[in-house]
Formats: sequence, C-alpha cells, structure tokens
Amino acid sequence: MDTALIALLFIGSMLGLMALGMPMAFALVLTGASMAWALDFFDTQLLAQNLVAGIDSFPLLAVPFFILAGELMNAGGISRRIIAMAQAWVGHVRGGLGFVTIGAAVLMASMSGSALADTAALATILLPMMRAHGYPANTSAGLIASGGIIAPIIPPSMPFVIYGVTTNTSISQLFLAGIVPGIIMGVGLVIAWKLVLRGIDVQRDEKLPLAARGRATVDAFWALLMPVIIIGGMKSGLFTSTEAAVVAAFYALVVAVFVHREMSWRELHGVLVRAARTTAIVMFLCAGASVASYMVTLADLPAALAGMLGPLIEHPKLLMAVMMITLIAVGTALDLTPSILILAPVMLPVAVKAGIDPVYFGLMFVLNGAIGLITPPVGTVLNVVAGVGRMRLDQVVRGVSPFLATYLVILALFVAFPQIVTAPLAWLR
Repeated sequence: MDTALIALLFIGSMLGLMALGMPMAFALVLTGASMAWALDFFDTQLLAQNLVAGIDSFPLLAVPFFILAGELMNAGGISRRIIAMAQAWVGHVRGGLGFVTIGAAVLMASMSGSALADTAALATILLPMMRAHGYPANTSAGLIASGGIIAPIIPPSMPFVIYGVTTNTSISQLFLAGIVPGIIMGVGLVIAWKLVLRGIDVQRDEKLPLAARGRATVDAFWALLMPVIIIGGMKSGLFTSTEAAVVAAFYALVVAVFVHREMSWRELHGVLVRAARTTAIVMFLCAGASVASYMVTLADLPAALAGMLGPLIEHPKLLMAVMMITLIAVGTALDLTPSILILAPVMLPVAVKAGIDPVYFGLMFVLNGAIGLITPPVGTVLNVVAGVGRMRLDQVVRGVSPFLATYLVILALFVAFPQIVTAPLAWLR
C-alpha cells in the first residue's frame, strides 16, 4: 500500500478511536493491528511479541520505582515539609504563596519526576491556602498546574526514561540536560507571577523569625537530601538512572516510616496499590505503542517524513521550529507518554540527519509534551487541578493562560538559541 495511505490510516485510526473514547493503550494496539492488516502483515503472534517487547526493558524498571517514590513522598510527609519550608522563607512577601508554589514545584520535581503526582500534592495543600488568603481561584489553579509540569524536565524525570528507552538515547545525558531548562522554567514562572499579581490584593502571612525559618529548613532536611543523593549518585557513577529510581523509592520509604513516622506499614499497602495502578497504565501504554511503532517502521514512515521535511534539513533551526509547532498541535489532543512512544522514533532520525544533537532534541520533545499537559482541551494536569479544587475546567484554563504563554516563549528561546541547553549540558558532561 502507498505510504501516504498508510500514514492516513495511522492518523485516522488513532483520531477515530480517541474520538470514540477508547483508552489510549487499546487505541494504539488496534491502530497497529489495522496497519498490519493493510500491509498484509497481520499475525497475532507478531502482535503479541511486540506487546511483550514494549515493556521487556531493564531501563523501564525506573518507571514503577519513580512512581512509587512519588507516592511515598506524598504519603510520608516529604512533600508537605518542602512546602512548609518554602512558606517559612517567602510566605510573607506579596504574593508569597505563589512563590511558595513555584519553589516547592522545583524542589519536588527533583525528587519524583511525575507531573501528576507533584500537581496533586501541590493542589491538595496549597490551593485551599491560596483561597483562604484571597488569591483568585483560577489564577491559583493555573499557577499550580504550571508548576507541576516542571517535574518532567528536572531529573529524575519519568518521561526522560521513557524517551531514552524508546529512542535509545542516553537517559543520564537527558537527566543532565534537564537541570538548567527546569530552573529557567521556574524563573519564568516567577516573572509571570509578578506580572499577574498587579492589581490583585492578597493577604500576606506574618514574617517568621529566623529561628522559625531555621526549624522549617531543618525539618525538611531529609527531603532536601533526596535530590542530592539521586543526582549526585548518577553524576558520580555510583548508580545508573534505573538504579537511582530504586534508591529514591527506598529512601522515601525509610524517611516516611522511620524518620518522619507519618506512614504506618498498614498504609503502605494503599501506597503500593496506587503506584501499581499508575505503573500498569504507563506500561500498557508502552506495550501498545510498541505495536504501533513497529508497524510505523515497517511502513517506512520515518523515511517519508524525512522526504517531506527534506528542504528544511539544511536549516536545523527552521526544522526544529516546524517540528515544535507540530508537537504543540499534537499536544492539545495527545498525552505526553503516547506522544513520546508514537512520534519520537519517527522525528528523531530526521533531527539527527539535520545535525541536531539527539539529547537536545529529546529535551525539547519532552518539554513540548509537558507543555501539552496544560494545553486544552485534553490537558491532563489541568484536569487533576480541576478535580482536586472542585473547579470547572474552563476556570483552570483561564488561570493557566499567562503561564502557558511564558512556557511557549521559553520554548521559542530554546529553539532560537540551542546553546541555552547545549552549553550547560557540555559543562555538566
């Protein structure tokens, strides 16, 4: 069958099944099966083998352990102590709870790697506090959602693990590449929050004495030590990124049960069940995407895409801009993990052919997909905040708009000046 018709079948099947409300994992499997039938290559045994191959990967073991670490952080008081420390230091300034949100989001991102886990923790604790202090509900929700998506960028990042496995890119290098962009995202939110604060009258907390700030910092010591252990261990070569996930989960368990003593062994069962459910969803997505990706490769769609973008290969920045615009459009309808699993193997060869650093491209791909988490109409993170705050989705969308615009400006800067990403990465290497 003609490549164009196969591409049309691929896109049409995915969009059609999504429109019918079918879960993404099943949509991926059925899309792959329909392509196999169209290519006269249908074989149930081959489909089953690809399903298994999609999750038969040692690096993917990092996913369940990072998910478990995030659940343990929330249940064991680690997340709450991070927020309390940030509030102790900046809660008294005008708009202080907004700055607390941003600071806590950056710190928590360096521990869990999950946008949904971080957003749920931030929204549960901070949204009621911001309402009580007179902050507009939609703006508060928008800031919390925007802070939550820093988690896929700052290491340890679960999406970087999935991207690295899917495209055979160094996960450790992706982790290093995310440090500076993640901090830039936090700085961008600070600037945007200051602009949003104009004309808003909000209640301030009393300035705490230095001793109280010190106690809050000491109380958060074990939480602050977690990213130091994880990133330091990977940078020194003490353990790999996969092993870092195990270290993170074990450390969070020890702190939650033996140090903070906020979680009992009985409560651990519920934490494990929640982590297992989330892991099952992510792994099934990986398995289903493996079927679709195999058929995409068999149909030679990457070569067809390279042919379409051929005139742009001599202009890497223009090529990056076109691919980023495409991913922004895709991100309005497709979640981050499916975007990585479906599109990254197709786009990366084109980027490499144009001379684009594969680690830089991976960072940009995940950043774009993370922005998609706060882009309507799907916006998974927006739905989390709306659910926790019992708000309508359109309210959260209005509140997130200025912060979404800030992220798009940052994305454009990274496209125009890739040295912002590659220069710190070269130094960290």
